[in-house]
Amino acid sequence: MSQPNFAPPLDKASADPRRWVALAVLLLASFMNLIDVTIVNVALPSLQANLGADSSHIEWVIAAYVLAFALGLLPFGRLGDIVGRKKMFLWGVSAFTLASALCGLAPNIEMLIAARALQGIGAAMMTPQVLAIAQVTFPPEERGQAFALFGFSSGLASVCGPILGGLLISANLGGLDWRPIFLVNVPFGILAVIAGSFLIRALPGNRTLRNDYVGIGIFGVSILLLVYPLIEGRAYGWPAWSFAMMAASVVGMAVFTLWERGRARAGEPQLLNFDLLTNRTYMLGVLVMTVFASGIPGMFMVISLLLQGGFGLTPLESGLTNTPFSIGVLLISFVAGRMGANYLKARLVASAVLLIAGMTWLHFIISGLEDSIDRMAFLPPLFIAGAGLGLGFSSIFQIVLSGVPHRDAGSASGALQAFQQVGGALGVALVGQIFFSSLDGAFAAGSAPHPAFAGAAAMAMYYQIASFGLVLLLSPFLKVIRHKPQAAAAPPAPVPVEA
Repeated sequence: MSQPNFAPPLDKASADPRRWVALAVLLLASFMNLIDVTIVNVALPSLQANLGADSSHIEWVIAAYVLAFALGLLPFGRLGDIVGRKKMFLWGVSAFTLASALCGLAPNIEMLIAARALQGIGAAMMTPQVLAIAQVTFPPEERGQAFALFGFSSGLASVCGPILGGLLISANLGGLDWRPIFLVNVPFGILAVIAGSFLIRALPGNRTLRNDYVGIGIFGVSILLLVYPLIEGRAYGWPAWSFAMMAASVVGMAVFTLWERGRARAGEPQLLNFDLLTNRTYMLGVLVMTVFASGIPGMFMVISLLLQGGFGLTPLESGLTNTPFSIGVLLISFVAGRMGANYLKARLVASAVLLIAGMTWLHFIISGLEDSIDRMAFLPPLFIAGAGLGLGFSSIFQIVLSGVPHRDAGSASGALQAFQQVGGALGVALVGQIFFSSLDGAFAAGSAPHPAFAGAAAMAMYYQIASFGLVLLLSPFLKVIRHKPQAAAAPPAPVPVEA
């Protein structure tokens, strides 16, 4: 993504006097998006029962959003530079609000999945613009305080999401069951659009810039060719076409690389800067990020299904059970922020160790479940895993981006966020495959619901242990490169983390 196309104010005197009110609008939109990611997990069993959805449908409710968000981050970031960031932000909030209404009114699971994909597109439209707008709205001496509020908003959303989701579903407002978790976005989205139209400073675009639309298409199709058979293959008995699609995804990524090389040689815009594709340190970091991010979304899908579908907990009880994870993320994020760029590799190693410990502990708790469940037993391992996640994400971003030339920092950061989301989609597909295959096998063997759900969830936890184990093995090969001090730039935009 390119540099800001509108010069930031040099001091408070030249800054927009409405900037802090405008920041509230940006925070509202960001919070609405982030809380929607965490709130959905506790609703999965309710909407599955209400809409008569099967296991692959449940996976798509999560994966459709994550995939659309991942594939839209880079192109919409660039499009914001072209048409103007305020305009793209308002379009994104409008699309997200409309999609939220469609989710809440969905008459069937297919409509819900389509609306979730539209939600992801709306989120991808507005997310790259949020911190970019803040970057050119605030003078240097106020920028740190403004960015800190985004971090606080992200942590608060991760804590509030599961609880708010449980409250809304348990209240069964108007007999709407799970639907208010989406409909609650509508009034706040409308407010954000109206207020943003008046309060956010106009940021003109640069019409001379171009987007790599062919690259967008090749990359998007390649990812879909991988994720679709992973989610749907089990339901069809793993036919030949499922393996052919996965093989085609590898070919597609090779074609994407060749296309980006050709664009680079011709001096044309690229979706992902070809210099980054040939930067081994950066690509290893992308691999670590993808594996790291794959471990969490599927885990919460499984835990929610275990608690509600397997043991009959209410959505609120399920949300409260998951809350220690979010608190761990929030608390350790403050600690990690104070560490700055110090001890990055050590922090990543510690993160992987904490996550492996937390997931292993959860595995043994779940595998030992019988006819009752002690929710308090989930508190320590979830808190430990949350602390590991909060410590790891900031470390990975800083380690990977340290090896990127400053001229490529924007596109490298955006691509890293995109692969974070791709990892989440892959994790949902793989963990869902393990969980639902084990569950179907247990029921086919005549198992009762409690041991069937517990056994399937315990089996699925092996993926989390393995994924963070791989991160631990790869961490020593990452390199932290120290650059000479440069002018402060905006940190990566806040992106949803399943919790």
